[in-house]
Amino acid sequence: MKKISTFLMFQDGSAEEAMNFYTSIIEDSQITNIVRYGADEDGPEGSVMQAAFTLKGQEFMCFDSYIKHQFAFTPSISIFITCDTEEELDNLFEKLSEGGQALMPLNDYGFSKKFGWLNDRFGVSWQLNLP
Repeated sequence: MKKISTFLMFQDGSAEEAMNFYTSIIEDSQITNIVRYGADEDGPEGSVMQAAFTLKGQEFMCFDSYIKHQFAFTPSISIFITCDTEEELDNLFEKLSEGGQALMPLNDYGFSKKFGWLNDRFGVSWQLNLP
């Protein structure tokens, strides 16, 4: 076994937009590879066939599914971020929740100083924690 990576499937052609957004708001993050569908391939030309990006050194992979499935992202699996400062947590929560939905608004729930859980505008679930 070489490695294990989180893989995100976007069904609305937003994989590249999501990668650009995530890497712009989380420092030390970057898109490392994008392979696009070409002419006469299965997916829409120019859409993401497979891509890789890192968020604070953690690798993620994603693609735009040209097949519409009966399922989407669910909060049962989320990206968990441990923040260093309250300002960092507040900033990330604000940006990630724009166009999304707060599942647990920022608060002290007793298990950390401050915690929030949300689905972003792409449907990806995030937990933000200040221990």
